[in-house]
Amino acid sequence: MAKIILTQEVSGLGSAGDVIEVKDGYARNFLLPQGHAIAWTRGAEKEVESIKAARKARSARDLGHAGEIKAKLEAAPVAVKVRAGKDGRLFGAVTVADIAGALEASTGEAIDKRAIAVGAAIKSLGAHSVAVKLHDEVSAQVSLNVVSA
Repeated sequence: MAKIILTQEVSGLGSAGDVIEVKDGYARNFLLPQGHAIAWTRGAEKEVESIKAARKARSARDLGHAGEIKAKLEAAPVAVKVRAGKDGRLFGAVTVADIAGALEASTGEAIDKRAIAVGAAIKSLGAHSVAVKLHDEVSAQVSLNVVSA
């Protein structure tokens, strides 16, 4: 097992500044070359404090911004245009990328598609609801109106 310090958030592992242990190959072949982590040393342990301080400052600023985005998203239903047949059935399903594009067009804010949680696959026209995790403490329930393009 290799002890490493994450330099950015890695889903399933932790956030920037966390000291974790992962398998040697995962650290050596993925995390370290991609710049997601640095090797743990006693000297590098001091860097953890500066990374955590920066993360805390950014989190406080982002929390307020996430609240503003939540208000925009929940204000009105967002129209998602998709291709559909005559009877209202979709050609495929509405993807999170489609939803992210519609949210960005309506709010002007870039929404990461990995932050969007769709319960069941959206395969019909009409009103649907999805959850968007904007921050660790802020989630928004967004109403979608799926319409034919």
